Amino acid sequence: MHQPFRMKLIEHIGEYFMLMGRVFRLPDRQRMFWRQFVLELDKQGLQSILITLIVSVFMGAIMTMQTKLNTSNPLLPVYTTGLVTRDCILLEFSSTILCLLLAGKVGSNIASEIGTMRITEQIDALEIMGVNSANYLILPKVIAFMVMMPLLVTLSMAIGLFGGYIISSVTDIMTASEYLIGIQYAFVPFYVWYSFIKTIIFAFVIASMSSYYGYYAYGGALQVGRASTKAVVNSSIVILLLDVVLTNLMLN
Repeated sequence: MHQPFRMKLIEHIGEYFMLMGRVFRLPDRQRMFWRQFVLELDKQGLQSILITLIVSVFMGAIMTMQTKLNTSNPLLPVYTTGLVTRDCILLEFSSTILCLLLAGKVGSNIASEIGTMRITEQIDALEIMGVNSANYLILPKVIAFMVMMPLLVTLSMAIGLFGGYIISSVTDIMTASEYLIGIQYAFVPFYVWYSFIKTIIFAFVIASMSSYYGYYAYGGALQVGRASTKAVVNSSIVILLLDVVLTNLMLN
């Protein structure tokens, strides 16, 4: 029972890397690549701004409230809440958690789009015309998502901290000045770069794995749905594993 699973896993890994070898080649038509690239910037980045704003402001507010309510000790400094909220947002939420959320939105969209093209034989038509379908369809999506994710993460950081400021201003759990002192105290600039590095890697994982499952979604509409589900689940698992590895390598 274990051997077939291992063989299937090795087969998937081999197919994935072979597909990436076809993807990362110089595009045959530069103009078409840049046209698709701009479209993907809008589809994957700009159309994800609203969900990023909504989730970030509420998570910043909730983290501020939870931190204050669970650290209500007179021996702790007044800036503890702002400090903890800031570091949680910079280190994990705006990079890892946001990427997990967007894996569901962007990843499923990529897998279903490419999977639909596969089952409707549009990819086969591209291959017959001599077009490198993997490069033409997948490369703009991967590059665009890797470009847009750091921008979304920057926005998420700012809005998350702002959400905490709103809660400290409209409630009596703490004062806004205490919160502002906390988010400025002992700031470590490397935390921001650490988040950006993680984000770029996670964006590549989401876009490439989703494209892989969509590209090999043979069958009918049911297979497209299964490919979309596998893309979201497996990319989320890989993101969590990489998060552990990158945290151990970069913060220890």
